[in-house]
Amino acid sequence: MVKKIAQIILAVVIVALCYVIYKQISTPIRFEAQLKSREASVIDRIKDIRTAQRAFKSKYQHFTGSFDSLEHFILTDTLEFERKIVDEDDSVAMAMLKKSGRKNVEKFKMAVIDTIFSPKKLSAEDVRNLRYIPGTDNRAQYILEAGIITTESKVVIPIVECRAPYRLFLDTLEFRQEIINKIDDAVNNFNRYPGIKFGSMEAGNNEAGNWE
Repeated sequence: MVKKIAQIILAVVIVALCYVIYKQISTPIRFEAQLKSREASVIDRIKDIRTAQRAFKSKYQHFTGSFDSLEHFILTDTLEFERKIVDEDDSVAMAMLKKSGRKNVEKFKMAVIDTIFSPKKLSAEDVRNLRYIPGTDNRAQYILEAGIITTESKVVIPIVECRAPYRLFLDTLEFRQEIINKIDDAVNNFNRYPGIKFGSMEAGNNEAGNWE
């Protein structure tokens, strides 16, 4: 009887050890899989935010730190473009145009949402969701800031920064320790932002993304 109990206890211990070993091996693998998947979604959306910010700046000479303003710009505003009136190889048409005293260029406007994301197409709902970090059920938003700085050469330039911390889009319950390690590694070993971001509030960097 004692021997049988000992065998049962040993079997339980072996199963427990196998589970611990499995967790130690599988948890980092599952975390890396989630990290890559979540990062891809976060980067895809933050690229659209950057595209919209660059278009906003092209029209207003500054960035916006408000998602409300950015959303309104995309959904209701227009951008002005230029196109040639006639083919410059068409000598007859060019002669008539020159005779009329007109330049071979005309300006036209297009809706922001129809131009800046091409060839991708964003719906109005997609635009309204730009502020939300993917994988958070629209509970967490990207952190958006904008302003101006004066460089050492006394040049005033607009700056912008948009970021999504790891802690906001990774599973902090299942992978708590892995996220702590990831953040610590980014900050202390690589001196980089612990998450996904573009731009900087400290210096102009052409809205570079830290994933690039």
